[in-house]
Amino acid sequence: MIESFADVEALEEHLSRPTLGVVETLARLDGDVVILGAGGKMGPTLARMVRRGLDAAGGRARCVTAVSRFSDPQAKLALERHGVATVACDLMDEEAVRRLPDAPLVIHMTGQKFGTTDAPERTWAVNTLAPAIAARRYRRSRFVLFSTGCVYPLLPVAGPGADESTPLTPLGEYANACVARERVVAYEASRFCMPLLHFRLCYAVEPRYGVIHDVARAVAAGKPVDVGMGFVHVVWQRDAGARAIQCLALAGSPPVALNVTGLERVSIRALAGRCGERLGRAPTFVGTEGTEAWLWDARACQRHFGPPETTTDEAVAMVCDWIGRGGPSLGRPTHFEVRDGAF
Repeated sequence: MIESFADVEALEEHLSRPTLGVVETLARLDGDVVILGAGGKMGPTLARMVRRGLDAAGGRARCVTAVSRFSDPQAKLALERHGVATVACDLMDEEAVRRLPDAPLVIHMTGQKFGTTDAPERTWAVNTLAPAIAARRYRRSRFVLFSTGCVYPLLPVAGPGADESTPLTPLGEYANACVARERVVAYEASRFCMPLLHFRLCYAVEPRYGVIHDVARAVAAGKPVDVGMGFVHVVWQRDAGARAIQCLALAGSPPVALNVTGLERVSIRALAGRCGERLGRAPTFVGTEGTEAWLWDARACQRHFGPPETTTDEAVAMVCDWIGRGGPSLGRPTHFEVRDGAF
């Protein structure tokens, strides 16, 4: 379904609107929910979706707590206005994490990607030490660990893409730090039989950021689109958030992994063409499509949850409508075109 968003408030209402699957999952699982690293691009609307899903599920009162450094105080206040409790916390501080509220349901979203080339040691610390600390603190909880499809290597575009059994042999410091994140949390989970799911998210998109946003903004500005990474997969952020919440029910011991994205393999060249049609600008290009790309097989996700509610065409339409009307950007390019793993 295509929607037009008058402003950021309307967009975030949409992105935080729980699906039926979210409401059913939260009705089936007991207890409060803690979301670690909730101050990022996706965390605030995911936290609100949990709150709205619990309200729709009914039953006894349950708390949703969003945890982050909250360097932007307004983000903290906005969550509180929507009924989400907040705690400002450095997730690298083990003593501070120990003091966080108990909860049987935990979603861990903290991670670092950009700036890796300049400070690889911080990337490794954020992506391994912080989640290990959290896993020890919440060892009696169901734990969904945000990961990335970049844990897999680039694969031939003629092939099926990486499924959950593909060996994790990626390129670059960031991607290898993400493999390490999965491994250290799996180790902690094995010590305590903690139910764990590695949530391998592959390019969530919404009007203010993501691959579609980056391509559409380049087209709108008359800048060339880099097609070196010839193909991607995307999933609308509302669908990604819903699946993260639903994955609380799939967490297992031993741990399980799930690729979370759309089934459609999206050509960057064709995507630029779609954006150009909607924005009234002919795209230009730079580079040549490579024979390999980060490609993912998300059939297991679709077996669990069905297809995303928002199709790629609908996502393109909503992103282009937003950009065409001058909607704001988060100013966080994805660098989807990077092929050597150096972010």
